[in-house]
Amino acid sequence: MERKIIVVTAAYGHEYIAAMGGQQAVLPTIAAGGADGVEIRRELFTGDELQRLPALGDAIAAHGLMACYSAPETLFDDIGALNNRIPALLQEARQLKAHWLKLSLGHFHSDLSFSRLTDWLDSAGVALVVENDQTSGGRQAPMQRFQAACQVQKLPVSLTFDMANWLWLGESPEDAARYLAPAVSYIHVKAAVPHQDSWRAVPPDSDDPRWLALLQQLPDDVPRGIEFPLQGDDLVAVTRRYVQLLRET
Repeated sequence: MERKIIVVTAAYGHEYIAAMGGQQAVLPTIAAGGADGVEIRRELFTGDELQRLPALGDAIAAHGLMACYSAPETLFDDIGALNNRIPALLQEARQLKAHWLKLSLGHFHSDLSFSRLTDWLDSAGVALVVENDQTSGGRQAPMQRFQAACQVQKLPVSLTFDMANWLWLGESPEDAARYLAPAVSYIHVKAAVPHQDSWRAVPPDSDDPRWLALLQQLPDDVPRGIEFPLQGDDLVAVTRRYVQLLRET
């Protein structure tokens, strides 16, 4: 079966999305570029757009795309309790007809029971994936503890592996892949280069070959999301180039 490639709307830049009038405006570009799906970012919505999620879901389907939904929220809050906004976020994902909701981990404590979260997921009928972000909760150690707890408690939650976020935390992407790969169901593809006192996201076919090599450490049969900048005069051609690269690599 052909590997699925998803384009994260933020890859086109927040300013471009705003100038185009919202995320729905880039759906034709993503579809014409040959992608299989789109990742909708909650932080790019205006309040009014949040009231029209079913219409956006219909537009995504009309372009022949699958949807996933990313919210800039954590699974666990600052005191380690489940985020009470999760049911509302799952409902938004349902309105988009999204295959999954993506969150970051937050402050996870390994002695927690997941029974309430299981009930929420069963009721929503939407899968949940947890990503390594650029905060302390996104480090390898808590992500491993969370993965282990999911296995013990049989929680149907898998991981989104962001290839470059580890660098912002001073950790090795390759080491993280070695330990977390079995639990990964979605890959956020991006490379990064040093920039001032931090890092800057770039396409994975930059001068450093480590990024395409890193993909070989990760599951071959899970969707890959383009989260690096897509820029150029012909965005359909740029999108098509990277969709093809990630499909074939």
